[in-house]
Amino acid sequence: MNKTVKELQDHFRQLRLAETSEELPQLLREAEKASWTYLEFLEAITSFELNKRETKSIERRIKWARFPYYKTLLEFNVEEQTALTARQLAQLQEFSWLEQQYNLILLGPPGVGKTFLAIGLGIEAIQRGFQVYFVTMGELIQLLKTQEFTHKSQVQIKRIQASDLVIIDDLMYMAMDQREANLFFQLINHLYERSSIILTSNKSPDQWTELMGDEGITTAILDRLLHRVEVIHMEGDSYRMKNRQHVF
Repeated sequence: MNKTVKELQDHFRQLRLAETSEELPQLLREAEKASWTYLEFLEAITSFELNKRETKSIERRIKWARFPYYKTLLEFNVEEQTALTARQLAQLQEFSWLEQQYNLILLGPPGVGKTFLAIGLGIEAIQRGFQVYFVTMGELIQLLKTQEFTHKSQVQIKRIQASDLVIIDDLMYMAMDQREANLFFQLINHLYERSSIILTSNKSPDQWTELMGDEGITTAILDRLLHRVEVIHMEGDSYRMKNRQHVF
């Protein structure tokens, strides 16, 4: 039963192993050159396919996360601010807080690296197999208000609800009316003890009531957000000001 390489490639494609099909000639050359055993050859094929599938899965989840930019924690300079030590950052990267549905609140003035840190943690969480979604507060309110009659909003809200980690950027940058606050509460209530949330804000939780305008709703939201939470106060000079480009 002699099959040509092309015929074997066609079989791999029929089995939906397209990546392995393309790589098969190279794998056969390596097997012949190194005198692989049958078991070693099978291991090479399955490892190649699994690695390709994991890479594609990560790429898909990165796309779904909708990060505004791609910056990893390797680019985050802990020494430029005093709120977080290298040891504390390493502990965050262990993601035990995410496995236990704890929340993170990153507080501080604009430009100190809150969003940078949140995105870096989000990217690494995806690489660990978690589903992540990034949204600004303004975008989130718009999604919540239009989900009843817009299919696109419905899809995005479902992705948020299905995520292991939801990053909400610029929380409380603007006031909410009662309907918006109610919609936000419903989402937080749904995510409570199902998902972890990272919030970035330049306003502390004790200032949120005046922006929501309803003490009862604010209390209910805070009760769920602060039940299991780590609050990090980020200080220092603005990253953007430090790294700004000069025209002259």
